[in-house]
Order: sequence, then C-alpha cells, then structure tokens
Amino acid sequence: MEHFQWISVEESIALKENQKALDEIGEELADVLSYSLALSNVLGLDLTTILLAKMEKNRTKYPIDQFKGRYGNRQHLAPPQE
Repeated sequence: MEHFQWISVEESIALKENQKALDEIGEELADVLSYSLALSNVLGLDLTTILLAKMEKNRTKYPIDQFKGRYGNRQHLAPPQE
C-alpha cells in the first residue's frame, strides 16, 4: 500500500507507466499472495470457494447496472444505501 497511500487515483493509475514502481508493487503483491496461500493452507481454508463466495457477495452488493464505470470515481467508495 505504500505506493498508493498518499497519492490520488489518477497518480495511482499513472504508476503503470513507471517500470521501477511496477516491479516493486509486483514484489509486494507476490509477498501478499505467498502469505495468503501459506495462511490459508495452515488454517485449512479453501481459497477458491472463499473467493467465489466473496465475488457473489460483491455482485449482489454492487449491482453492475448501478456501479459499472465507477472505478476510479470516489463515489464508488460508498456502499449502496440499503
């Protein structure tokens, strides 16, 4: 998160043009993935099942007709009113 913590959405998107930053971010993502896989293995969690359930939960919580195209727009940060 250190690459994104204090910058705007636009600056975050622009990082894809910075190879050094991408390499660093990629290494951090690899660390997070490795730790996630190790933890899920120790705890006996099936990440495939968990990921699919979370995607379904998000699909229900954020209907495509209401949220499509809102990526990068601060409005997408607020959950829908229930």
